[in-house]
Amino acid sequence: MQHWLVKSEPFKYSWEKFNKDGRTFWDGVRNYQARNNLRAMQEGDLVLFYHSNEGKEIVGVAKVVREAYQDPTTDDANWVVVDLSPVETLKTPVTLEQIKADPKLQDIGLVKQGRLSVMGLKREEFDYILELGSK
Repeated sequence: MQHWLVKSEPFKYSWEKFNKDGRTFWDGVRNYQARNNLRAMQEGDLVLFYHSNEGKEIVGVAKVVREAYQDPTTDDANWVVVDLSPVETLKTPVTLEQIKADPKLQDIGLVKQGRLSVMGLKREEFDYILELGSK
């Protein structure tokens, strides 16, 4: 199993809306590195959901329920989506400020590649963020 983080601006697609929907395809990715990460996702992989711009915090955990397929919002075959379903809301959101201040998380993409919308995480990083969010 691999671990991931996806970003969404809450005014465009919030964690609350995602929970109401119960499932969504993750579209709108137009960066090649992020697209390659979507292609690498496998059914059952766990994904942290991050509110970007407003909030700047990890708010929940989702899972991949369908692997990469053609993005239905474009005819361009270069772009793909995956289907995600919410798993759980973090008890306490983990803020970008906390992440940047924590020596254990200095190498994650959220710090190193702040503009990347879909990124991989090491299992230890994922588990540690979950631990921070359970307090």
